[in-house]
Amino acid sequence: MDGHDADDAKKSTADMTAFVQNLLQQMQSRFQTMSDSIITKIDEMGTRIDELEQSIDDLRSEMGLEEAPSPSVPPKAKEEPKSGNDSA
Repeated sequence: MDGHDADDAKKSTADMTAFVQNLLQQMQSRFQTMSDSIITKIDEMGTRIDELEQSIDDLRSEMGLEEAPSPSVPPKAKEEPKSGNDSA
């Protein structure tokens, strides 16, 4: 019986090894697919951003604002810090 149990243990170990290798291959394949998908989406977003920037530049040119500063952040007037001596 000891020889039979040893054979079963070897078979069980081989089966487990094959299962784990198969699982790792599946995970690697899925990871590669997801990675490729993410890279494709990032490339598409980059292209769309470039097109959007070009459209904005075209609109600015049409409006004659080629040299105007970007309207994304209007300049704020600096406030003078208040001192504690202004209690009049």
